[in-house]
Amino acid sequence: MSRLARAPGRLAPGLLAAGLSLLPAAGAAHAQGAPAGAPPAVLAGKPAKQLFGSVKAPAPPPSRAIGFYSKGCLAGGVALPATGPTWQAMRPSRNRNWGHPQLVAFIERFARTVPKVVSWNGILVGDLAQPRGGPMLTGHASHQIGLDADIWLTPHPGRELSREERDTMSATIMVRADRLDIDPANWRPDHWKVIRLAAQDPVVERVLVNAAIKKALCREATGNRAWLAKVRPYWGHDFHMHVRLGCPDDSPNCRPQEPVPHDEGCGAALDMWFTDAVLHPKPPKEPPKPERPMMLVDLPPACTGVLLAK
Repeated sequence: MSRLARAPGRLAPGLLAAGLSLLPAAGAAHAQGAPAGAPPAVLAGKPAKQLFGSVKAPAPPPSRAIGFYSKGCLAGGVALPATGPTWQAMRPSRNRNWGHPQLVAFIERFARTVPKVVSWNGILVGDLAQPRGGPMLTGHASHQIGLDADIWLTPHPGRELSREERDTMSATIMVRADRLDIDPANWRPDHWKVIRLAAQDPVVERVLVNAAIKKALCREATGNRAWLAKVRPYWGHDFHMHVRLGCPDDSPNCRPQEPVPHDEGCGAALDMWFTDAVLHPKPPKEPPKPERPMMLVDLPPACTGVLLAK
């Protein structure tokens, strides 16, 4: 068991302020017969998104991505600086600019390269992960282990945005209102070249975009098109690309995603996204039951130590 997984039952900064005082302590929970690695009883009753969403600072090193992209946590997270020579982090009030060091290094490297490849001044970066990863209070199902980043398809404006602008500025939608193709008023050749640059990086496992954007890539990409295999269509993602890194060597408890198919993904599998059943699904006959929220016990056992580490 790792050092963080053995961390004592003391709440991380931010949890006490949220009213989640640790009574009984972790040791008391174990004394009552809870299995090793089980969360203390007071934490076990809280949705994991509340626990991880209230923590304001990262767990101490070593850096590790733990679990799966949509069910895990992050130890030793580092923050992407809010402003760099060729990037700006958006939505600072969310405190979601944290990631595994390999993700932050990728973003900084990618941002420096973008102006050398296209006419952009740099990039605008959306959500990465919370300080300790884990489920978020709002939005993403993934982004939990510090290996996911949303990169806007709106170019860097060439000036430093104010904090208010970063929290309120809207990204440019790249998809037509009918969802069948890109919006030619906003889409430019530079867009597919920026997506190609991300997909060609060896640490990138896949890039998620709206199906209409994938259609444009299939139609416009020239030269060696092998990188298209990494770019996969997914719901939403009409104003940004979701870049996902593979599991780092320093994270043996990181669970990789199934490899992407080797084909370009420009055939029948893409056409399916534009069928009426997908674009205009019929409502279910009976309203679906609310999903049970993810609890701390649903995450890998090491995430309890990450949450409690001080």
